[in-house]
Amino acid sequence: MSDERTELLDMIVTDHAFEHPRSEIEPKQLAAADALFQELRGKIPVLERRARDTGVDRIERFEDIVPLLFAHTVYKSYPESFVENGRWDRMLTWLSTLSSDDLTDIDVAGIKDADDWLDRLKANGCTVLATSGSSGKCSFLPASSEDKRLKLRHFKHATGWPEAVGENQYVSFWTGPIEGPNSAIEAGQFQRDLWAKPGAFYNLIKEPLRITDVSAGAAFAKKMREGKATPSEMAAAEARSKEMGQRVAAGMGEFVDTLIAHRHEPIQLGGLWAQHLQIIEMAYARGVKDGEFHPASRINAGGGVKGVVLPDDYKERVRKFYGDVRYPGAYGMTEMAQVMPRCEARRYHRPPGLIWLQLDKPGEKLVSAESGIVEGRFAFLDLLYTGRWGGCITGDKVEIDWSESCPCGRPGPTILDTISRYAQTGEEDHIGCAGTIDSYVRGAMAA
Repeated sequence: MSDERTELLDMIVTDHAFEHPRSEIEPKQLAAADALFQELRGKIPVLERRARDTGVDRIERFEDIVPLLFAHTVYKSYPESFVENGRWDRMLTWLSTLSSDDLTDIDVAGIKDADDWLDRLKANGCTVLATSGSSGKCSFLPASSEDKRLKLRHFKHATGWPEAVGENQYVSFWTGPIEGPNSAIEAGQFQRDLWAKPGAFYNLIKEPLRITDVSAGAAFAKKMREGKATPSEMAAAEARSKEMGQRVAAGMGEFVDTLIAHRHEPIQLGGLWAQHLQIIEMAYARGVKDGEFHPASRINAGGGVKGVVLPDDYKERVRKFYGDVRYPGAYGMTEMAQVMPRCEARRYHRPPGLIWLQLDKPGEKLVSAESGIVEGRFAFLDLLYTGRWGGCITGDKVEIDWSESCPCGRPGPTILDTISRYAQTGEEDHIGCAGTIDSYVRGAMAA
């Protein structure tokens, strides 16, 4: 690891991790980016091909990083027939084009589905996070064991900032499953291991999340939108949904009872907005009043609003019920190891080891980023990753204030709390380099 990269990543354990001015951080980021690029280009076939074709041999300016970024869609660029026909050996060949390790020697005998495949990779030292979009096709993102260690360290020191979070001091509640190859589940595991008191972690959904089931559900939803679902398929989906709803409803009562029983202690609770509203309704029915929770409690709420009808004042209802507790926030995504915590001014701050790159809508050019608030497509180079190349163009539209300071008084730049998507559910997000990067993947697989 280069001296600059080590220094930047190690800043997260200090008290002033998010208080370094641009003039101090950015020259080190460029030096670290070049060192990481030189280390990984010979290990990751697609990165090497991209470097050759764009003529980028060194990273000396932030503009030099842009041609080397991968569209977020590259992590689902495999032919769907590989999964449908159980060609897990070919899936290993595909994943190896995006990984710094050659994974093709892993034994695939006996693998039945994508979840078995992910388990086999994990057993061989390659952790893969999977996520399914509206198309039903999964993205698979490889990471090394060292990546996960550093990610846990970052999560420990960044989550909850600017306040410190006491280790293993909370009664901790998680409204989702706690096993599965998903980044949200990984966050739940981090929460459990870092902050829950021994024996004081409660999660709502007991069954592990199976990415095969998630993908099948998303694929069916797409068929419904396109009017291609058959009556028998719709009936089967309705039966599955009803069964799952009954299981979750049965568990929710016990979950809420346990939560209420601990409300006068410091608790930690993470959930979607709709889940919080359900908890509130059930708590009111049990006689709980607004504002009865311990002031040191930490309540995380967000997401889950697509296709869900919520009252206009849903955020206000949540804050009114839990009262004067702590409401930390952060911006992150599956493709990124380092979360960006939110300050008192509701701005998201940049970790020293994360390079922000704001692009035009097609994701091809760096937009002006000298000062002031600028809108554009969010991209980044995450200097933490070595299991894969951490440069990614996202589907997010963000406003970044490139001023030297944030309204909270700390150094900038900052991302405003106005993040949205360029493409809505079911729409295709067109990123300029996506087709080219996909062709590199196909070429590397054929080599």
